[in-house]
Amino acid sequence: MANTAAVCTSFKVDQFNGIHAFGTSVVRAATTADTFKAALYLASGSLGASTTTYSTTSEVSGTGYTAGGVTVTNATAPTSSGTTAYWTPSASFAWTTMTASAFDAVLLYNSTQSNKAVAVFNFGSQTVTASNFTLTMPANAAATALLQIA
Repeated sequence: MANTAAVCTSFKVDQFNGIHAFGTSVVRAATTADTFKAALYLASGSLGASTTTYSTTSEVSGTGYTAGGVTVTNATAPTSSGTTAYWTPSASFAWTTMTASAFDAVLLYNSTQSNKAVAVFNFGSQTVTASNFTLTMPANAAATALLQIA
């Protein structure tokens, strides 16, 4: 068997766990999990791959919604299967008795690390009036997890 070039799967899991710091200005000192949040954004917003931090620009506002979004329940450890590392929050993102219109995206961000953006997810334009709004999390598996590094 010959050697094969690859990014090690264990390294992918380590990335989710914040183990490696390649930069010269390492800011990690804590050994506890960071706090992640999920904020909703209007369909007229411009979030995407270039989003670097949480911002209130184009964020939903309305009854039952607090700027900054909801705290993500993070009781699931990152893991891997085959060559894919993955992670899914352990509970859905939920807002109760919310009134908001024309929103279609959620930003997952790390509030412990200067509100650094993690990912943007689109789900189609929604309008709710004095109703509960829930984003149900997918199964925590290599092919379905919310975040995957393959």
